[in-house]
Amino acid sequence: MSAIILDGSIVHYEALGRGRPIVFLHGWVGSWRYWINAMQVASTSFRAYALDLFGFGDTSRDPSHYSLEKQADLVNRFLVEMGIGKVAIVGHDLGALVGFSFIKQWPTSVDRIMAINCPLNYDAVNARMRTASLSELVDWLGTRAPETTSALADASKADPQAVSASMAGLQANNLFSEVRNLGVPCLFVYGLNDPSLTIPPQESDILPQHMHQINLDGTGHFPMLDDSLKFNRLLTDFLALDSGLSPRELQLKEEWKRRVR
Repeated sequence: MSAIILDGSIVHYEALGRGRPIVFLHGWVGSWRYWINAMQVASTSFRAYALDLFGFGDTSRDPSHYSLEKQADLVNRFLVEMGIGKVAIVGHDLGALVGFSFIKQWPTSVDRIMAINCPLNYDAVNARMRTASLSELVDWLGTRAPETTSALADASKADPQAVSASMAGLQANNLFSEVRNLGVPCLFVYGLNDPSLTIPPQESDILPQHMHQINLDGTGHFPMLDDSLKFNRLLTDFLALDSGLSPRELQLKEEWKRRVR
């Protein structure tokens, strides 16, 4: 286990590979652990980092650090302390919101972001996400597959206050409207079987030209676990795009279009 001390708090992270940096940010249910397979794939060409956010996994619990802004500041201080420059971010629900909060504050530090099952507003989140216990959410959103059970083993470590604080931040701020015109290339990925949120309509005119949305059939709240081969192919293609290029270029590849049908 790797850890770094930031302002007296322990921040747990793991890293693999060499090359341009990628930061994986987990969601409300789980920890860095469910990124292991995606990190292994990305690490063949990139330096992949996965963090436990404040209140999750093996990172310190401190309610004063649970807001989306404080979680984004954690990411920033981690990058500064580690001497990491411009990054790609891969964030899942909460992690995507933290990524957007980071972009809002440090837009020139992000090369691109993949936002997975990210609610664009508070009303898009199923009420059960706000009221159920973490163990109930694991049963509801995960599968019975042994590999999924193992990947979500850290869910019970989460501080419920960290979940509620970030939900309050989502309710108070429309992050999407604040970052949509900053020009950072963004790929929204949704599992069509995810019961935790209302998936936005897949219409290109809703998003600016530097943003794109792809819905994955046969996957739910954890696309990276439900169909790791499909998810990792999409991740690899997204990361392979030239810097600054819109993820809409992905739909020009007939091979990729066949893959996601």
